[in-house]
Amino acid sequence: MNRQAHILIKNGIVVPKALSATWIPDGAVAITGTRIAAVGSGLEMAEWTAIETIDARGGIIMPGLINTHTHLPMSLFRGLADDLPLMAWLNEHIFPAEASHINPETVGLGTRLSIAEMLLSGTTTCCDGYFHEDTVAQAVLESGIRAVLGHGVIDFPAPGVPDPGKNVQTAGDFCDKWRGRSALITPSIFCHSPYTCSAATLKKAKAAASERGLLFQIHVAETKAEKEQIQAEHGLTPIQYLDRLGLLDAKTLLVHAVWLEESDIELIAARGAAVAHNPESNMKLAAGIAPVAAMLAARIPVGLGTDGCASNNDLDLFSEMDTAAKLHKVYLLDPTRLDAGTVLDMTTSSGARALGLEQEIGTLEIGKQADLIIIDTQKPHLTPMYNPISHLVYSVRGADVRHVFVAGKMLVKDRSLLTMDLESLLKQGAEFGRTVSQ
Repeated sequence: MNRQAHILIKNGIVVPKALSATWIPDGAVAITGTRIAAVGSGLEMAEWTAIETIDARGGIIMPGLINTHTHLPMSLFRGLADDLPLMAWLNEHIFPAEASHINPETVGLGTRLSIAEMLLSGTTTCCDGYFHEDTVAQAVLESGIRAVLGHGVIDFPAPGVPDPGKNVQTAGDFCDKWRGRSALITPSIFCHSPYTCSAATLKKAKAAASERGLLFQIHVAETKAEKEQIQAEHGLTPIQYLDRLGLLDAKTLLVHAVWLEESDIELIAARGAAVAHNPESNMKLAAGIAPVAAMLAARIPVGLGTDGCASNNDLDLFSEMDTAAKLHKVYLLDPTRLDAGTVLDMTTSSGARALGLEQEIGTLEIGKQADLIIIDTQKPHLTPMYNPISHLVYSVRGADVRHVFVAGKMLVKDRSLLTMDLESLLKQGAEFGRTVSQ
């Protein structure tokens, strides 16, 4: 008896889960509505027919990538201030640029540029933190990408929040507006850091997120200077400080988490918090190397993030995976650390757990959201292929992504965006760059 799907993707190498170390050489995926209806070999899927059938042409069919930390509008500042220490980069360049050039219109432009870059390189879910987040949400909604969107909270005037006394209220209002409005958008509250937010602000922001059952995000323990500052002021490590304020729990995403003590890792694990690891940004700003292997050994959910384009300078998670795997091997002088399956898991299943979305995305399983991508493997740098999981981490590039689906909807077809006018975006982005450089 034939079984009917809306979309049937066949003739591909299906990688359902990163850590299973197994794949289906001649596989297929059936999609009904927004969800995966079946996954199996070509023989097992022979009874399926569909309204639309897509030939993967021997490419890799895999879960869409999950970027657990970025600042979408900051694609507008890509390359604006490179090769600087974090504090000089922030205080002397980024904060002034934001004060002069960030408004709802430019936030919308930067967000759309970032979404275009992510979709074209295989990212189907991102976790953002910025200001004018209502504009970000609208751009996300129009594009069709999935996102956790954190409204920024900081204790000085910020874009869209001129009165710091209303910082948490503004973030809460954003969450109330967007909670439940779209299945693709999960609102969140994002405190910039423990050195730009007071203890009172941190507690108030966490309470606002907790009351709504939403994710609380924060940059923490990013630099040695930050760790020394928090220890001098409070006699605690940054992680201990957040814990004393009641901020660590399963709905907390710790971004960077570079300068950790062994006791910090134990504390994060005990509280059930998650971490967004951003190796390329950490390297570029010379922040340090996060103890990711130790965090994974403690069973902390660790996702991979790119950070914003101003400190990376791209949003290609395939590049980020390659960097992450090699960085930790050389750091630990152990080629077996952060193997390909583990790193791929950080951008799929573990990334989903870090964002609290593991029931919906991160693997290709029946009933989960049909967020998936197809990699074109008919390339010199992908031939021959002995192990597709190894290829995905060490050989595939974002430009190899051929098709992208989010919630069963095709957003990229044959490397072309279907929901966005890329030519217009590029023209607008170039024009913005000219105004900044004048």
